Amino acid sequence: MSTLEADSATDAHGAHDHDHDHPSYLAHHFDTPEQQFDSGKLGIWIFLVTEVLFFGGMFCAYAIFRSLRPEVFEGCSQFLNTKLGAINTGVLLFSSLTMAWAVRCSQTENHKGLTALLATTLSCAMVFLGVKAIEYSHKFHMGLLPAGLFSYDPAHPHHEGGPNYLLWICFPFIIALIGVAVWYAIAVLQGKKFQAAVALPLIVVCASFFGGVGLGTILESGDSTEAHATESGEHAGDHHAVAASHEHAENAEHTKPESLATLENQVAGTEYGVQERLATDATNTGVQNELSAMERQAAMASGSAIVGQYEIDATIDSVPSEFLTPSRAGVFFSIYYCMTGVHAIHILAGIGVLVWLLVRSVRQEFNHNYFGPVDYVGLYWHLVDLIWIYLFPLLYLIR
Repeated sequence: MSTLEADSATDAHGAHDHDHDHPSYLAHHFDTPEQQFDSGKLGIWIFLVTEVLFFGGMFCAYAIFRSLRPEVFEGCSQFLNTKLGAINTGVLLFSSLTMAWAVRCSQTENHKGLTALLATTLSCAMVFLGVKAIEYSHKFHMGLLPAGLFSYDPAHPHHEGGPNYLLWICFPFIIALIGVAVWYAIAVLQGKKFQAAVALPLIVVCASFFGGVGLGTILESGDSTEAHATESGEHAGDHHAVAASHEHAENAEHTKPESLATLENQVAGTEYGVQERLATDATNTGVQNELSAMERQAAMASGSAIVGQYEIDATIDSVPSEFLTPSRAGVFFSIYYCMTGVHAIHILAGIGVLVWLLVRSVRQEFNHNYFGPVDYVGLYWHLVDLIWIYLFPLLYLIR
């Protein structure tokens, strides 16, 4: 018994010394900081692989539906504001830079720089969400919703009345900004320096959302003069637009594009005329296909594209009404909201963990031996940015 008691006492003392040798940032089940870092790095990579598989399912759905209805996807993509998508792409790319720089600051124990860079990354995320709020609210107002709720009316694209979607989207961020500002004021009055140091950058972060809203408003209003129908001139120009569209359709049936006439002159008229006569025979499918290819080439040279039996120009007014149905355009917007909405949820999750890192950065918990959490969150943030780099051309740049 005395031997067993002595051995147990020795083991307990050794375990106590072993725990005492561990720094506070090293978990008890790891022997060295390097082992802890490598284990965390492996874990985050496994998590990112599952994220790629998760988004991969949506990309496969996109590929299938676009292959089935390419003309619908090309037409409906004209409702997406390319300027807003491009601005959000640049914002996320810049946030990847600041996040990578933040990892370096955590390694060099530059705590002030780390805090500033984390706050900058958070601000970029908020600007992204602010621009996206403008984009979503504009489409909600027009009725460009998923298939089950799609209610877009080409004759009246801007519904009068209805809820203020932008206000509802901004409401949580307004509450957050007010709450953080009150928290900062109380912390300053009570002399709590740590809380004030955390709340001050968070005020800038929350205010950045409304900067994104303002930026999106400017770009959306500027784009509306080029592509979207404005409310002021909507009713005055409806009849003219309808008449012009009918006239364009009638002229398209009886006349050929100007570039096609040029093409006929280039082939001296005889060859094209012979092919046109041969194409009247239903059995000459090869000649018919050749003439169809020539017409498509001529249309593309004139600045437009013929998709199926419809001619798609670079304006929303030219989108055929047959496309603007829940079973067609509704499917496109279902995929659009699914992919961009899930991506926005990942942005919100990234904001949560970045705020957690910001708090720990103010506490100066990271050093050259312990910077793993910053590195792990950085990898996650880079993946979120990479997903958007694929979403932007697939949804906004189809045409």
